[in-house]
Amino acid sequence: MKLKDFSMLFNWIVKLFTKEVITIFCVVLCVLQSVAQHKVSGMVTDSLTKAPVGEVEIYDKLRGLITTTDAKGHFEFQTNKSKLTLVFFSLYHDVLEKELAITKDVEMAIELSVTVEELTAVQINSRRAKAFALERLEDVEGTAIYAGKKTEVVLVDQSMANLATNNARQIYSEVAGLNIYQNDDAGLQLNIGGRGLDPNRTSNFNTRQNGYDISADVLGYPESYYTPAAEGLKEIQVVRGAASLQYGTQFGGLVNFVMKEPNANKPFELITRNTLGSFGLYTNFTSIGGTKDKLSYYGYFNYKKGDGFRPNSEFESKNAYMHLGYQLTDKTKLTGELTHLHYLAQQGGGLSDGMFAEDAYQSNRERNWFQVDWWLYNLTLSHQFSENTNYTFSAFGLNASRYALGFRENRVSQADNLQERDLIKSEFNNFGFETRLLHKYLLGDTKSTFLIGGKFYKANNSSEQGPGSDGFGPDFDFYLDDYPTYQNQSAYTYPNLNVAAFGENIFYFNEKFSITPGFRFEYINTGSEGFYKEFSVDGAGNIDEEITHFQDETRERSFVLLGLGASYKPVKGAELYANISQNYRSVTFADISIFNPSFSISPDISDEKGFTTDVGLRGRFKDIVSYDVGGFAISYRDRIGIVLKEREDGKLVSERGNVGNALIFGMESLIDVNLNNWLIDNNDLVLSCFFNGAFISSEYTSSEETGVVGNEVEFIPAANIKTGLNFGYKNFLSRIQYTYLGAQFTDATNAETDEQNESGVSGMIPSYDILDVSLSYSYKRFKLEAGVNNVLDNVYFTRRATGYPGPGIIPSAPRNWYTSLQIRL
Repeated sequence: MKLKDFSMLFNWIVKLFTKEVITIFCVVLCVLQSVAQHKVSGMVTDSLTKAPVGEVEIYDKLRGLITTTDAKGHFEFQTNKSKLTLVFFSLYHDVLEKELAITKDVEMAIELSVTVEELTAVQINSRRAKAFALERLEDVEGTAIYAGKKTEVVLVDQSMANLATNNARQIYSEVAGLNIYQNDDAGLQLNIGGRGLDPNRTSNFNTRQNGYDISADVLGYPESYYTPAAEGLKEIQVVRGAASLQYGTQFGGLVNFVMKEPNANKPFELITRNTLGSFGLYTNFTSIGGTKDKLSYYGYFNYKKGDGFRPNSEFESKNAYMHLGYQLTDKTKLTGELTHLHYLAQQGGGLSDGMFAEDAYQSNRERNWFQVDWWLYNLTLSHQFSENTNYTFSAFGLNASRYALGFRENRVSQADNLQERDLIKSEFNNFGFETRLLHKYLLGDTKSTFLIGGKFYKANNSSEQGPGSDGFGPDFDFYLDDYPTYQNQSAYTYPNLNVAAFGENIFYFNEKFSITPGFRFEYINTGSEGFYKEFSVDGAGNIDEEITHFQDETRERSFVLLGLGASYKPVKGAELYANISQNYRSVTFADISIFNPSFSISPDISDEKGFTTDVGLRGRFKDIVSYDVGGFAISYRDRIGIVLKEREDGKLVSERGNVGNALIFGMESLIDVNLNNWLIDNNDLVLSCFFNGAFISSEYTSSEETGVVGNEVEFIPAANIKTGLNFGYKNFLSRIQYTYLGAQFTDATNAETDEQNESGVSGMIPSYDILDVSLSYSYKRFKLEAGVNNVLDNVYFTRRATGYPGPGIIPSAPRNWYTSLQIRL
């Protein structure tokens, strides 16, 4: 199908969606009614000690996970089925399968036998696989709906990735189509995108931790300077474009970091991990957790330091997290969380194309520094009104700062003049709450699930830019008295207010087919108030004229986003899914008021709008093959990007603004084959392989800029492939992973190099491939991990930075190794 034909088809779908489907959706929501279902409840205990067993996973053998026991071993759920086959899974107990006939409410007493032998890591992985461990989210989890959406879950505990350095290339290896910036060797920041979205600080996803926001400012500055330590994560949930309905407006969707939970069966547990690696890397991760009566707790401290793989790239990071939970009643729980991150990193600066070709790991910036200080707060109340109705209220807040200091001329090959440095100090203060009510009911003879929620979010951020010191160290004070004529002086405040309401409903027509319409109402009020200065000086450096430009701007808007998902499960273990949803991205304050020598800002820059669609087939075949193969399309209107423009003197300059309308479409697939279950069926053996591939096309369909229409969209490699082989025997596990990304452009004019103005900002990112090897060995309470990243020592880069840590090309790490020792007490 030609691109124009695809565009016409897509526009037809959009028109149908925005008329007939909206009408149907509104009518259906008016007929909601509640009818009781049968309740299945019970207690799970240890057959030997008779003590309750927490965290037991209870599965419907045909449909997957239903619920999990609480710390007291209690469980309950609703069903309208007359017969169920339940599977009870606990990591250190034998798996129990029980058939159940249901004609009324049922109460059960389940006893699990303890596994006699001590399990190795391989056996644990094998048991989890046989117990239907999930790789995607269920239709309903907690007070959230995921039916009909493209969802992926990274089970971090089962990953063979280098968790000590948050190696995103390995951690997200089985999430289809992600484009990842790889420019530091400690994982201080997560930079992931996909489907043509800029990976810079994951700013096109709504990033959350245990369900609450963690980015600097969700609308005004949605960049994630804080990333949880991978060693403290239970799983990472990734929901693509249709997440706009429940989690915000963004094109990327949702990334939710689910932290590890307190051990429900022990009052105290300690885990400590120490890692050594190339380039002076040292990390320590120490966690404690446990449950005593109604109180549960989990916390960790994570320390990282290293010299970096380039000169002038040292870093030190300290991250602490604490979770406290208290079971007020059998149906009510209160949890509180506190997170702190502080890191200081020296930044070696960016390179031009010529500098990269000459020596990819050189640095001519000794005085560039970056500091982040992050505080996150959360208080969540969970209450079960009835067997059918769950409610959560989450209050959250952020107090944070990011300071950037350095010499960052656009001509990156220019030697540092050792004079005053440019200093940007940004402060982020926001708070809000989100409330959700989920209700399960019968509509006629079929079950349905309704979700309604709301969010209030208020931020008051500020940013100052001016002269820093002429020294070498991380001095984050302004020196206005010493440099009164410094050109890049500005001070702004950014008051933001966001009020949203959202709702979704799953309508099951039968056991196989369901649709999920949804809506999100948004009220957004973003502001920018402040000034910037311009100076003209005479030949002697004296101030000839000083002009202060004041700005007081408010952008107020409100709108409704709509979406529709569908799911069809023709046979056991297979699901056809499809969805379409509207997306929106507001202009950030960094787009309009921060001076950047690498590019200018168009005065007419405005918000982005569009649609995202997904259609695919996913499932599992006899615990042998897990798969998710699908296609997607994104319609972008007023996409923001960078174009190269020629000035009167013939020099090319970069401008950031609304480039035009674009269409992006492609195929994403993940196929995971358990070769052991297929060929050998040996519990001592792990043998599996996976293939993760994304193949994407794109085109700017309209633009007022010259030389843009027909060009490819930025940040889209035509082929994005990750594949690997896992092998394990008893206590030993290993993994080989291969990554390949095709070439991609970084600006809408599709410039191949940036040799003319030597900034390194615009141009192509060449194709590259990477080979990684990981190993681990477990013995009782000890676990030893080791690995070599970039085994073939390929020289490559994944990023052309427009600001810090550049501007310019930021090279990726050469061959490096690591080794970790874990002790569990």
